[in-house]
Amino acid sequence: MHNSTGTITPESHTGDVKKYGFSKPIHVTSEIGKLRSVILKRPGREIENLTPDTMPRLLFDDIPYLPIAQKEHDYFAQTLKDNGAEVLYLENLAADALTDPSVKKEFVDRMIKESGFKDGLTYSALKEYLLDMDSLDMVNAIMEGVRKTDVDLDYKDLRLLSEDADYPFLMDPMPNLYFTRDPAASIGNGLSINRMTFEARQRESLFMEYIINHHSRFANSGVDVWRNRNHSTHIEGGDELVLSDHAMAIGISQRTSADALEDIAHNLFANSNYDTVIGVKIPHNHAMMHLDTVLTMINYNQFTVHPQIMNGGKIDMWILHPGKNGQITSEHRTDLLEVLKEVLKQSELDLIPTGNSDPIVAPREQWNDGSNTLAIAPGEVVTYDRNYVSNDLLREHGILVHEVKSSELSRGRGGPRCMSMPIVREDLETK
Repeated sequence: MHNSTGTITPESHTGDVKKYGFSKPIHVTSEIGKLRSVILKRPGREIENLTPDTMPRLLFDDIPYLPIAQKEHDYFAQTLKDNGAEVLYLENLAADALTDPSVKKEFVDRMIKESGFKDGLTYSALKEYLLDMDSLDMVNAIMEGVRKTDVDLDYKDLRLLSEDADYPFLMDPMPNLYFTRDPAASIGNGLSINRMTFEARQRESLFMEYIINHHSRFANSGVDVWRNRNHSTHIEGGDELVLSDHAMAIGISQRTSADALEDIAHNLFANSNYDTVIGVKIPHNHAMMHLDTVLTMINYNQFTVHPQIMNGGKIDMWILHPGKNGQITSEHRTDLLEVLKEVLKQSELDLIPTGNSDPIVAPREQWNDGSNTLAIAPGEVVTYDRNYVSNDLLREHGILVHEVKSSELSRGRGGPRCMSMPIVREDLETK
């Protein structure tokens, strides 16, 4: 919940997913099942700790105006609540996971080390500074970034003199955190806790690791971790699409490697009902950084698609299945429509093009995440209001569209799907 100053205050996160008929606190077997529980991160002061000089380092193209971004995010959260979803906030979950002092100390130690200080005077000063706060204030401070002027540095750490001497932060802010989809992604009764590509985002998934291991809602509840963050190869949640209770699509992209895809497929095949993983190769560029920026599932037989990924209807894909003796079989295909029809057992599919395929409108609305729709039920989506051509086209195709405000949130290059990590969806009825 938000108090009068606009900050998030602690609240209970002991929601009972059993009322939906599920035994595990994570249950996501599709992209389109009725959304029942979701993790968000409201933009905070980390956004205001961006500067023109630090934008490339922190993966931003512009600096959102925080008060409006918060109002827009609150509108987004309220839209989800009004349509039956429980909204949990990442910062509160993380703080609730750190109630044990020994766990809190371990978390701080790891976070500081992953921020570049493995020992020495600055390490000690940061640890003292952070552990002196209550858990929620500490989590917010880490997310917002710790400036050199925040910590009592009454000595000269040689590293501060020789490296980034004029850089204002000891621990970088995490402005990308409001895109909760990427650090971790729900699959079935488990999740991947992701090794992210760029250094600016790699610490983000540490919050989810501690939530899963130490929060009362998730710890010791049988949540499967299909892949943890302790890898050299990378994957991000925007590339992970749960097509059904047995099939996934994973983008091979700027942010997700083929090795990571194969690793998740191996673990799913060995330990779950999943028997199909489709690797979809998309262009390696900033405008199309994840699969969900060019392709999202919005109904049993309907998808949004950015027309520029369709090269005459052809796109490189590899269909993975479990083979003998723990091996994986792979088949190369190029017809996206036929592959999706086959995997979803649909006789026909409706691929709805971003911007109605107009050569000017489509790239403009895709840049503002016109393809990044969040399905909250079959045939019902949340979209940015600024993508009015794509939204009108969705309505023409029978989709119920909930538009949310987007002038500032969209500056971060992510849409409603990027800004949400569903953890409970209802199972689909057989069609």
